[in-house]
Amino acid sequence: MEQIMNYVKPELLIVAVVLYFIGMGIKKSEVIPDKYIPAILGALGILICGVYVIATCAISGAQEIAMAIFTAITQGILVAGLSNYVNQIVKQASKED
Repeated sequence: MEQIMNYVKPELLIVAVVLYFIGMGIKKSEVIPDKYIPAILGALGILICGVYVIATCAISGAQEIAMAIFTAITQGILVAGLSNYVNQIVKQASKED
C-alpha cells in the first residue's frame, strides 16, 4: 500500500475516495453487474485524472500531450486501484472469523 501511495500525486488521493463512494453507489443501485464496477471505476479515474492534468499543465507540443495522456492513465489506474483496495479493507474488517 505504501509503495502505491508513493506514486500517486497527493492532490489526487481524494479521487480514490470519490471513486470508492461512486463504486458503493453503483453496487447499491444493482443496475450494473458487480464484475463491471472495477472497469467503470478505472475509466472514471482516468477521466477525472485527465481533467486534472489538462487543468494544471501547460500543453503545447506532441511530447507534452503524450506525457499528459500517460500521466492521466497511470494516475487514474492507481487511484482506481486504491479505491478497490479501500473497499477490500472495509469488507475484510467487517468479516467475522
